[in-house]
Amino acid sequence: MTIVDIGIPKRLVEFTVDGETVRVPEGSTILDACTAVGKEIPTLCYGDTLEPANACRVCMVEVEGSRTLVPSCSRKAEPGMVVRTDSERTRTSRKVVLELLSSASDLSTTPHVDRWLAETGADPSRFGPDAATVAQPAIVDNELYVRDYEKCILCYKCVDACGEQWQNSFAITVAGRGFNARISTEFSNPLPDSACVYCGNCVEVCPTGALSFKREYDKRADGSWDESRQTQTTTVCTFCGVGCNLTLHVQDNEIVKVTSPHESSVTHGNLCIKGRFGWQHVQNR
Repeated sequence: MTIVDIGIPKRLVEFTVDGETVRVPEGSTILDACTAVGKEIPTLCYGDTLEPANACRVCMVEVEGSRTLVPSCSRKAEPGMVVRTDSERTRTSRKVVLELLSSASDLSTTPHVDRWLAETGADPSRFGPDAATVAQPAIVDNELYVRDYEKCILCYKCVDACGEQWQNSFAITVAGRGFNARISTEFSNPLPDSACVYCGNCVEVCPTGALSFKREYDKRADGSWDESRQTQTTTVCTFCGVGCNLTLHVQDNEIVKVTSPHESSVTHGNLCIKGRFGWQHVQNR
């Protein structure tokens, strides 16, 4: 007999989403509830291993009685709440937010964005060719990962993962104000001179590809990156006795990157420099 620890039972909260009655455990967010019943709500700054940052505003929904739209990733479900995820007000907000983000940043490697733009009828080009952008050259200053801030939407996920929520290195933060805000090391020092320990946990949570593995960046540049040809194999890191789960992404019989399952009770998606980047010796022939 298998014994499953389900934890302390929680009271169920009943409310309505788009006319459908939903019951979720107390403490669940609107996004949790929508995901549970198969309703997709676009998200960019949301991370399942991080506290909600409420930065991107793509997941906004309408709650009856609320003066403003609310972020579904952080708003807790309440008894009797009436939620609309596809009202005209919600669709308009999502459309404008996607247009603003797409006109300022390069979202070409952001999953699902093309579909969201099509579904909402968003047209980033309507702001004209003179719209301000965050275009800048990619920073390639190490052999592990690349910083391509042309794709950055300031979702803060990398800052949170590097800071108190996971790594506690505090190597990066948000510098500047307004449109000039940017992700930066302390005092804008070069990354090798910063507190960065090259764990790559910032890369793991980046939703747009502004941070990417060097191997992935190179393969995208030469046109050989093809996720449809990649396989994933879960194994255990052998560098120490912690037992971190690794997922090896393999293309053409070569490891192209290493991640870790977010549902792992050991790593929650996080790794150290050895686990995430110490696999090159496997391919030395």
